[in-house]
Amino acid sequence: MNLGTLVVGPREHVVAIAELDDTAAAELGPLLRDTARVVETLCRPEQTYVCMWSHGHDARKHLHIAVQPVTAEVRARYGGLRSEQLQARMLADGDEPDITEVEQFCERARELFRAITDSGAEDRN
Repeated sequence: MNLGTLVVGPREHVVAIAELDDTAAAELGPLLRDTARVVETLCRPEQTYVCMWSHGHDARKHLHIAVQPVTAEVRARYGGLRSEQLQARMLADGDEPDITEVEQFCERARELFRAITDSGAEDRN
């Protein structure tokens, strides 16, 4: 996937959203919102995809939720494709972002997640 894509997954082995316990389900919404905020702040995409995958070869494997920034540049690089066609082409092409850029993005994302967490704690006090 392209630079800026973050993947959210449960700590416990779960293969479907329907299997989440009440605590995990209650945590998922705010976590996805915060993850999308981080992606949008850092990447400024025209669209942010949030989609669930749990496919293994023949059966469900483990729940993963991709939060993916999609910019005009990304769409142009893949012939204007959108949605699942864009993601399928990206995965089939096997293009990977530069590791140095990934590390830099991750550090900036960690800082933003910390800021979000800290401001949420202040709001609760």
